[in-house]
Amino acid sequence: IDAPVDRILSYLDRKLITAPSAPTAAVLHEVTEDAYNRLIAPAIEREIRNDLFEKAEDGAIRVFGKNLEQLLMQPPIAGQVVLGWDPAFRTGCKLAVVDPTGKVLDTTVIYPTAPQNRVDEAKAVLKKLISKYHITLISLGNGTASRESEQIIVQLLKEIPETVQYIIVNEAGASVYSASKLATEEFPQFDVGQRSAASIARRLQDPLAELVKIDPKAIGVGQYQHDLKAAELDAALGGVVEDCVNSVGVDVNTASVSLLSYVAGINTTVAKNIVAYREENGAFTTRAQLKKVPRLGPKAFEQCAGFLRIPGGKDLIENTGVHPESYDAARALLKHFSLTPAEAVGKLLTLADAEGFAALAKQLNVGEPTLRDIAAELSRPGRDPRDELPQVLMRSDVMDLKDLQPGMELRGTVRNVTDFGAFVDIGVHRDGLVHISQMAQRRVNHPSEVVRVGDIVTVWVLEADAKTNRISLTMRPPAKG
Repeated sequence: IDAPVDRILSYLDRKLITAPSAPTAAVLHEVTEDAYNRLIAPAIEREIRNDLFEKAEDGAIRVFGKNLEQLLMQPPIAGQVVLGWDPAFRTGCKLAVVDPTGKVLDTTVIYPTAPQNRVDEAKAVLKKLISKYHITLISLGNGTASRESEQIIVQLLKEIPETVQYIIVNEAGASVYSASKLATEEFPQFDVGQRSAASIARRLQDPLAELVKIDPKAIGVGQYQHDLKAAELDAALGGVVEDCVNSVGVDVNTASVSLLSYVAGINTTVAKNIVAYREENGAFTTRAQLKKVPRLGPKAFEQCAGFLRIPGGKDLIENTGVHPESYDAARALLKHFSLTPAEAVGKLLTLADAEGFAALAKQLNVGEPTLRDIAAELSRPGRDPRDELPQVLMRSDVMDLKDLQPGMELRGTVRNVTDFGAFVDIGVHRDGLVHISQMAQRRVNHPSEVVRVGDIVTVWVLEADAKTNRISLTMRPPAKG
C-alpha cells in the first residue's frame, strides 16, 4: 500500500506534540515515526489485506456456486445409447456402453494410443459395439490422451455407415467417484476405469443425477479453490446442489441414494430406506406410500413430497410439483373445468388464465399464487426446467490449433467462468479464453452477466499461438469491410 506517509506523520505530530518548540518535540516526533512504521502501518495493511481477501473469497465462492449450478442444470440427453470413453495412454482407453436409462450394457478396454498404438484393432472393437448396441453418441472425457482419442473417433465416424456424434465432457471428479465407496457399491464387478467410463457416459444422459454423486469441490469449476475456507465452500456448494435437485424434481423410482439425499427433508439414512423399500416392495405408485418408509416421518414427508415425482403412477398429479396438501385444491380446479388430469395437459393454464385467477382463487378458497402454480404444474406434468435451456453442442469432426486463423468464426461450449473471462471449448484440444474485455461491446462487470457454464456461444479467433498453446477469442463480431 502506497500511503501518504508525510501527511500521516504530520497528523500524528499535531495530535501528540502540544508544544512544538519544547526540547522533547524531536523525541516525540521520533516516537510517532517509529510507532507508525513499526506498528500502525503494518496493522492497517493487514486489516485492509484481510478485508480485501474476505471480499475476494466471498466472490470466488459465488463464482464457484454459479458455475456449479449451471453445470448441474445442463440439459439431459434422453433416449440415446451412449458410449463413455475414458482416455489414457499406457493403461488403454476404458469404454462403457450405457443404455437410455443409464444401465451399463458392456465394458471393454482398447489400446489405440501410445505406446501400443493398436488403432485398427481398436476401430474394429468400436465398430462392433456401435453396430451391436446401436450407439448414437460418444461421450469422451477431456483428460490425458483426449486429443489422440478424439482424432481416432473422427477417423472412425468417417468409416462407418451409422450416424454417430461425439461430445467432449469435462471428466473432473470422475476418478474421485470411481474410487469412492459409492461407486464400489454401485458397480462391484467393475474396476476403477470401467466405473469412470460409465460415469462419463451418464454425465451426458443426466448431468444432475450423475454429478451429485461427486463431492462438489472435485467437479472443478471456479477459481482459487484451495485458497478458500473449506467449511464455507462446502456449505455454499451443498446449498447449490440442493437447490438444483429440488428445482428439477426427483423420480423416486429411479433416483440413487445420492440424489435422494439432496431432497429437502431427506437425509442419507432415509434415502437408503427409500431405495430399500422400493427394491423390496416394487415401484411407488403414490406419494402416500412414502409414509410407510422407515424413518420418513410426517415432518419429512411434508418437506420432501412436493419435490418427488412418480411418472406412471396411479394419478398424473403424482408426476407434478403439486404437494399432497394441495391435491384437494388441484382436484377442485380440475372439477371446475370438468377435466381429468390427462385432459388438463397443455390447456388448463390457458383456461384458468382466461377465466381469471383472482376470481378462481376466491371461488375455490385457495391462494392465488398457489393456484397459479397448481395450474402450471397440471398443464405440464413431468416438466424438466432444464429442457428449456440450450442443448449441448455435438461434434463429428475435429480441428487442430494450426487450423485456427484470426477472424475465424466458430461455435463453442463455455467450460468455465472466472472473474477475468470464460474458457470456451471450440473443438480444439485446448479451450480458448474470451477475456472479460472481449465479451460485449459494452462494459462488462463480471463474465457471468454474459455467459454461463454450458452455454453455446459464437466466438471469433483473435490469436492462436502454437508455441504457448494459447487461444485468444472474442465474442465481439469483427468490423465488416
